[in-house]
Amino acid sequence: MTKIPNDLVATFSIVGCDPETGELGIAVQSKFLGVGAVVPWAEAGVGAIATQSMANTAYGPEGLALLKEGKSAQEALDELTSKDPDQAMRQAAIIDANGGVATFTGDGCYDWAGGKTGDNYSAQGNILVSEETVNAMGRGFEEKAGEPLVERLLHALKEGQHAGGDSRGKQSAALFVVKEKGGYGGYNDRMVDVRVDDHVTPIKELERIFRLHQLYFTRTNEEDIVDIDDDLREKIVRRLTQLNYLHDATDVTDRTFYDALASYIHNENFEEREQPEGKIDYKLYQYLMLEK
Repeated sequence: MTKIPNDLVATFSIVGCDPETGELGIAVQSKFLGVGAVVPWAEAGVGAIATQSMANTAYGPEGLALLKEGKSAQEALDELTSKDPDQAMRQAAIIDANGGVATFTGDGCYDWAGGKTGDNYSAQGNILVSEETVNAMGRGFEEKAGEPLVERLLHALKEGQHAGGDSRGKQSAALFVVKEKGGYGGYNDRMVDVRVDDHVTPIKELERIFRLHQLYFTRTNEEDIVDIDDDLREKIVRRLTQLNYLHDATDVTDRTFYDALASYIHNENFEEREQPEGKIDYKLYQYLMLEK
């Protein structure tokens, strides 16, 4: 039996883009510690890159630089691999800002290894249970057409795992999506950057953290703004009392109520979802009710 090196990034990943929003991203899972620090690279308006197997992390910044020069995804990947003396052990994929895709699997990568490209995505993996993992990722991405890119990538990753995934098991996962001014406060392009470095069910944990990310880092949708009527206020008062933001649930004025609610919102870093007095973000309310 062929011995597989311990430092090999045995991985399955998908790179994708949404031409309408300009979003670019990668989702990845691996039997490797902290895969999010190695495989995914992306820059808004430029492209997204996954580098794995015996990962050459220089493919990330160098590939993005080549895309900035005007090279297509295929041209950039060809240049990266052609000058790499260890190309036989490399696996990589690139998607450019125009939706052009390219994937490469060196002939020295361990079975099963390969990739699949489609409209606005490339799925690939090495040391997989079977080819069905990348095929399932591709189908997963395609069947969620019309949904946000990050949801399509996450769904594709879950489908890849359901189809078998990494033959060595599970350990870490990451989800990385960029968009112009898509980061916190609009100051950078890191729209979604969540990672699970070491977990028995990394994709499930990745989704949990991603849902929290959406709660903390995105703003309230208009349809989620609700009035704080008497019934809702009573429930919030009880909950804020349980969490020690209020001391006596039987004697609460408007001022103490809204001060306590504001204290909770600010203490929990939900400023992006804060509403005028008399209203509340319903997703925030649901989280408040469920918080342990």
